[in-house]
Amino acid sequence: MPLEQYRRKRRFGVTPEPRGKPAPRKSSRARKLAFVIQKHRATALHYDFRLEWKGVMLSWAVPRGPSLDPADKRMAMPTEDHPIEYNKFEGVIPEGEYGGGTVMIWDRGTWTPVDPDVDAALAKGEVKFRLDGEKLRGEWVLVRMGKRRGETRNPWLLIKHRDETASKRNIADEEPRSVVSDRLLVEIARDEGGNMEKAADGDPPALLRKMLANPRLVKPPKKSGKKAVWHSNREPRRRAGS
Repeated sequence: MPLEQYRRKRRFGVTPEPRGKPAPRKSSRARKLAFVIQKHRATALHYDFRLEWKGVMLSWAVPRGPSLDPADKRMAMPTEDHPIEYNKFEGVIPEGEYGGGTVMIWDRGTWTPVDPDVDAALAKGEVKFRLDGEKLRGEWVLVRMGKRRGETRNPWLLIKHRDETASKRNIADEEPRSVVSDRLLVEIARDEGGNMEKAADGDPPALLRKMLANPRLVKPPKKSGKKAVWHSNREPRRRAGS
């Protein structure tokens, strides 16, 4: 079962994350493949980088987020496959649950493998691809590294190729808002009943200072009849992850 590990880590009566219905495990080359990057303030801030393949989202946690500078080699730790439905998830995972914290859809779009044999590229540990997102575009590569002491999985590196979309600008700080709701992490936490102080730790400090000085920069609360935080009488699990 492709999503067995994903489901085993979550209590779907508590977390609003989707359980997911895996599609048939085939490449569907006739249509474009999705990618999503979710900015996630859990135990620590990271960016969850996900590529659609064979009915699931292959996933890596990138602690410092993607960089447009080809000189930057960003660590990307593999995590469990996620359901396609997760691409639409933005909200709050309750504290005490796996990955407890605030989640933002930071970027989304489609990706195209440079080598059509993605399975072979994954096995080799070098996946080259093009992104066509709202923030990230052009050619990239994921390269698998050797396993380090104490690690159970091989880390990867996410690297931007040198092309017309490469840049030295800090896109994480310059474009910190959600591509679906235009909210910062702190605003998502405010709207969905999360920990605002913890979420704000993942937003650019300079922008937060401007918002404090000029409250008009703060997005008005999102009106929703559905809260992202669900409650249960059961004791929460005291763990957190990607």
